[in-house]
Amino acid sequence: MLNFQQILSVTLTLFAVIDIIGSIPIIIQIRQREGQIKAELATFVAGCLMVAFLFLGQSILRLFGVDNESFALAGAVIIFLIGLEMILGIELFKSNLTASTGSIVPLAFPLITGAGTMTTLLSLRAAYTLPNILVGILLNLVFVYVVLKTSPWIERQLGKAGEDVLRRVFGVILLAIAIKLFKANF
Repeated sequence: MLNFQQILSVTLTLFAVIDIIGSIPIIIQIRQREGQIKAELATFVAGCLMVAFLFLGQSILRLFGVDNESFALAGAVIIFLIGLEMILGIELFKSNLTASTGSIVPLAFPLITGAGTMTTLLSLRAAYTLPNILVGILLNLVFVYVVLKTSPWIERQLGKAGEDVLRRVFGVILLAIAIKLFKANF
């Protein structure tokens, strides 16, 4: 059954981890290098990767003998580190911007659907029901698509200071979510 509170939690968690607003400088760099961003293709591929990992991730865990609680704790640590990265303005998880496939690599993967997103999805699966997670994914994909299509306009409106504030606010939210996941699974 759909639960608004769960959908909101999942949506905000994924929004903070994906950090599409904070990725606008990288999106702009890709557009300048490639000449364009294929927003539809990038969103579709990212969505397929998220849903596939949401369903196959459990099988992968079973294959390696890892239980949901352990993976949720590992996810909490990664979410915590991403939050620290956002707040402190440091880069713990490096991105490869030398690839020349633009909308797929590095945009759809690993920028939108990277290790943090995949880990978060499995951690969320341990805490929320599947329909609510799917709705949260869909809402994020809609937002990702809109941001990709309007990234030049967003860049002009936010400015550097606005982008820095958003990144830090979502970093604090991620820290709180990581602590919640840790407490729920420890």
